[in-house]
Amino acid sequence: MAKKENRVIITLECTEARKEGASPSRYTTTKNKKNQTERLVLKKYNPSLKKHTLHKEIK
Repeated sequence: MAKKENRVIITLECTEARKEGASPSRYTTTKNKKNQTERLVLKKYNPSLKKHTLHKEIK
C-alpha cells in the first residue's frame, strides 16, 4: 500500500516588484502540507530590483 504524499510543489512570487512596476521574480520549492498549513513567506533575491524582497506563496 502506497503512502499519501504530504509534499507539494509551490510557487513563491515577489510582493514588492508589482508596486514598483518591475517584473516579479518567481521561485519554486516544496513544502510539507502536514507541518506547514499556512502560506509560506520567505525573503529571496529579486534580480530585477537587485535586492532581497519578501516572496509569498501563490496558487
